[in-house]
Amino acid sequence: MPKLPIPEAAKRVQRPFELLRGAITRPTRRQLVVAAALALLGFGAVTQVHSNDVTRDYAGYRQQDLIDVLQGLSAASERSRREIDRLERTKQQLQSDRTAREAALTQAQQRGDQLAILAGQVPVEGPGVRITIDGLEAQLPLDLLLDLVQELRTAGAEAIEFNDSVRVVAQTSFELGGAGIYIDGEAIKQPYVIEVIGDPRTLAEGVQFSRGPQERTEDLGGDFTVDQRDAVTVESVSVLTGP
Repeated sequence: MPKLPIPEAAKRVQRPFELLRGAITRPTRRQLVVAAALALLGFGAVTQVHSNDVTRDYAGYRQQDLIDVLQGLSAASERSRREIDRLERTKQQLQSDRTAREAALTQAQQRGDQLAILAGQVPVEGPGVRITIDGLEAQLPLDLLLDLVQELRTAGAEAIEFNDSVRVVAQTSFELGGAGIYIDGEAIKQPYVIEVIGDPRTLAEGVQFSRGPQERTEDLGGDFTVDQRDAVTVESVSVLTGP
């Protein structure tokens, strides 16, 4: 049977399938290049269609409509910017308030600790001096002892303790009795050992000036020594009493 000629139109339809069959069986370098070009062309066509769709969304808008849309976007952007600024200010204010509260709490805690020390409610340790009075044949005059305590307070004493047993505070009482000197009702005898916390040099100078407690004690025949120390411990506490 004679082979009929293939029409030209059928050849055009058949040619892409032959190219595809050849690419699947054993693609040549040229076929790979053509395939890559076709892929890029398809991607560009999809992108163009998407862009055309977006463009068509606004294609029917009038000029005034487009202006209104732009103004609406601008207003929304401005509102967002103002809201961001407001939130930033709120954040800064909260951080500032927190810092202020923490500083106030720290100051209050420090002040509370200082008041507890001055009131003699807690043991305390720090630099200071140890004063020892001994060798007196007669009783130590009460006014001399009061002057000594007052000079120490003036020199910045934070805590004062007699003979490791009596804490001196603002309400402390000093009395003379048959057994000698009574501090807050407790008898104190020689040698008098006074632990004082504060600046060592200032405390020493506060009792060693002319006609001060040290010189007056020595005039009475007693020994008055001041030992400056880096660490002094005051362990006794004052007992609170009702007003």
